[in-house]
Amino acid sequence: MTVAAARPRRRPRAAGRRPPAVLLVPAALAVVVALLPLGYLVVRTAEAGWPAVWDTLWRERTLWLVLRSLGLAAAVTAASVVVGLGLAWLTTRTDLPGRRAWAVVAALPLAVPSFVAAYAWVSVVPQVAGFFGTWLVLTACTYPYVYLPVAAALRRSDPALEEVARSLGRGAWRTYLTVTARQVRPAVAAGALLVALYALSDFGTPSLLRYDVFTRVIHTSYRASFDRTPAAVLSLVLVVLTVAITVAEARSRGRAEHARLGSGSARSPRTVRLGRGRPLALLGAGAVAAVSLGYPAAVLAYWVTRGRSAGVELERLVPAGAATLWVALLGAVAATALAVPVGILAARFPHRGGRLVEHATYAGHALPGIVVALALVFFGARYAQPIYQRTPLLVLAYAVLFMPAAIGAVRSAVAQSPRSMEEIARSLGHRPLAVLRRVTVPLAGPGIAAGFALVMLTVMKELPATLLLRPTGVDTLATRLWTETGVGAYAAAAPYAVTLVLLAAVPTFVLTRVQARLVSDDTATLVGAETGGET
Repeated sequence: MTVAAARPRRRPRAAGRRPPAVLLVPAALAVVVALLPLGYLVVRTAEAGWPAVWDTLWRERTLWLVLRSLGLAAAVTAASVVVGLGLAWLTTRTDLPGRRAWAVVAALPLAVPSFVAAYAWVSVVPQVAGFFGTWLVLTACTYPYVYLPVAAALRRSDPALEEVARSLGRGAWRTYLTVTARQVRPAVAAGALLVALYALSDFGTPSLLRYDVFTRVIHTSYRASFDRTPAAVLSLVLVVLTVAITVAEARSRGRAEHARLGSGSARSPRTVRLGRGRPLALLGAGAVAAVSLGYPAAVLAYWVTRGRSAGVELERLVPAGAATLWVALLGAVAATALAVPVGILAARFPHRGGRLVEHATYAGHALPGIVVALALVFFGARYAQPIYQRTPLLVLAYAVLFMPAAIGAVRSAVAQSPRSMEEIARSLGHRPLAVLRRVTVPLAGPGIAAGFALVMLTVMKELPATLLLRPTGVDTLATRLWTETGVGAYAAAAPYAVTLVLLAAVPTFVLTRVQARLVSDDTATLVGAETGGET
């Protein structure tokens, strides 16, 4: 064999082709939309002058807000990693009784908005207010962000390394800590990042449980004063903290090494026998389910029963439910429409600025809802009066906040679809737009559907942007729940909470089904590669 023949054939670089304008123009629009709130916040802060900025930054209260916000985010992230990692291992690698049912139960807290869970706790146990209650509620609502990717990674991981470790005499726990945990480290890091950003940007839970963090203080400052400079400055500080967390996670992920020889194994890993630890495992899984699902459900049922005598205000409940579905649908359509060209560009042209465009659109991922809402309030009141306090401005906020979630789903789906189908279509004379419409988008359909469902779910649960930007006279289920809870009308708030949870359960179900399909398709592809066939 000659040296030239021994060299592996290089795959043609996608960078050789220039991205078509049909992708570049809408992708550029997505970047403008994503950077608009951040750019306007910078301009608004600069207009206030450096003396006013420094006066806000050097207050002792600002330092305490930084410490309290970061401390809460760190505590919630650590607890969510422990709970999510443990449940993922129990439901995928052990003989836990009813583990399929437990796998579904472990993902259901995604359908429970954190402020609904906070309402359930504070309405019955007011003493839970403060750091502990905020930590408990956020952990119970966010651990699925770790559980879901880790469970998927455990199902797809190669069991050969674990079998080698066991053959060398290592026990189940030591093998898990030294081998399995390292294999799923990227999934853990990704989930932990989502939890940290959620804890740092959440507004409803700290507000209901009266724990001062950046989001609560920014909202109070905006509402209580005609001088909006402190709110803008604190918003930028919060943006800096979220960007720092995102960069730290990216650098940590970049230093991690996860090598694998060959295509791996399509067989299932060996099931770990829990033995005497089975009752303890059931107790742990049951405790998590009781805190995250059982207790909120019981409290909601209690308040609904208490308020039944007064009757349900259908004339408010029905319009609020319809408004929630309408704005969630519009937000999901807008975010997904902007995400599709960016996701395709990042997957097919990563060396032609595709990744740069993707990272620019992720600016919204580092902007908490209260910050985006505040920036768009400033922008709408000054430059966009026709859409101020109208639905388009609210939908714009949803697009900024949740476009990154849809981009990630689209990019992954496009990257996994065969490039050869697009090349064949181009060789037959189809224009780029026709190739996108007939080949690329249909192949990435499951990923686009997953992104759409995820955005719709998060829009339903979004509170601060909806509070500040909703059209005059329009209430969603989240804002009605917030209004009733704010005046202590817990029985009146219960129907809105129950309806919101039921509506959010629909996109949660769709999302889990689509993810299960993607995992099964990935496994089928792996089996086809092992047998030399095509799928």
